[in-house]
Amino acid sequence: MLKPVILSVKSVYKKVFSKKSKNWNDLFPSKASFLFFNMYILFCVLHALIISASQDKNKGYEYNYIVVVLLTDLLKLIISFLLFWKNNPFSSFVSQFNNNHNLLWLYLIPALLYCIYNNLVFVSLSQFDPTTYSLLLQIRVVITGVLFQILFKKRLSLIQWISLLTLMSGCMIKELNLSDDWSATHVLDGGNTVNFSFGFNICFILIQVLCSCTAGVYNEFLLKKNGGSVNTLVQNIFMYLDSILVNGVILVWKYDWSEMFSVKAIESLLHFKVLIVMLNNAALGITTSFFLKNLNSILKTFASALELSLVAILSRIFLNVPIMLNTVVSICVVSLAVVIYTQNPVTNVKKMEEEEKPMLGRDAEGIA
Repeated sequence: MLKPVILSVKSVYKKVFSKKSKNWNDLFPSKASFLFFNMYILFCVLHALIISASQDKNKGYEYNYIVVVLLTDLLKLIISFLLFWKNNPFSSFVSQFNNNHNLLWLYLIPALLYCIYNNLVFVSLSQFDPTTYSLLLQIRVVITGVLFQILFKKRLSLIQWISLLTLMSGCMIKELNLSDDWSATHVLDGGNTVNFSFGFNICFILIQVLCSCTAGVYNEFLLKKNGGSVNTLVQNIFMYLDSILVNGVILVWKYDWSEMFSVKAIESLLHFKVLIVMLNNAALGITTSFFLKNLNSILKTFASALELSLVAILSRIFLNVPIMLNTVVSICVVSLAVVIYTQNPVTNVKKMEEEEKPMLGRDAEGIA
């Protein structure tokens, strides 16, 4: 079952990333945008796999994942500040912070949504294997398309809608019975099984989808419109300050301090696998902000779809998650949707000359 999935990956990458394509410049206006596209896929693939690998034998977590989300946001805040400070004086940060402090309040909305999403990731991955989880999340494609039209007032073409609906259909195929040995359950690592009726666990996925779509498109709107003249790293700092605040409120509400700072709790957070989870999530968060600054949330959705094939292959290799017939068909349909999309992609608006400075350069406004 691995061969069709691998061929699917190769065909999509050959089609999407062929520089001879007339749509190359529409998809990726610069080398930096192409780099962020691939980095985003890499960190997304590792995201689900690493979290699943950090679980215990009962698909649970020996660590407090809410604390992990908060520490990850703290790590992203520190990294963003250091990257900005590396090539910009501290006075520049103070000036941009004071002149754009209203963004601190505007980012509360996506911060809250991302907080819910990031915490539900751990809940959902305790119920679904990485491949199924990634496929179910693709329900967001149509919602993203609608929100993109509303906020940016750019109507999607018929071809673009066909590609989005094809992608969603591919995700739905994952739940069809296409083989005799398919019993409406997925075999998970460690021999556990999960019934995939549209019940309580699916509700978590739907909440994640709504949070992801709304936060992603709204965040892109802030990056390109309200905060278009503000350094991307400074906008990251606004976002992560709000995220830390929201996660902190949840922790205070749900746990007592003695429980969070016990020796056992601290030791669990210092485990190698947990540290890798935080590092990868931090890299994914920062990469996502540059991705949205220089590309768009529609292409981000298709980047997530491309990750499906890689997640399926690596889950089979490292987590022993079987690749069923419906998984192969689903991934092939999703790959077809990506190819259709490349024929008429959502065009990325060319950045102003000052925004085409190298990343992290003095007073750079992100990456063009």
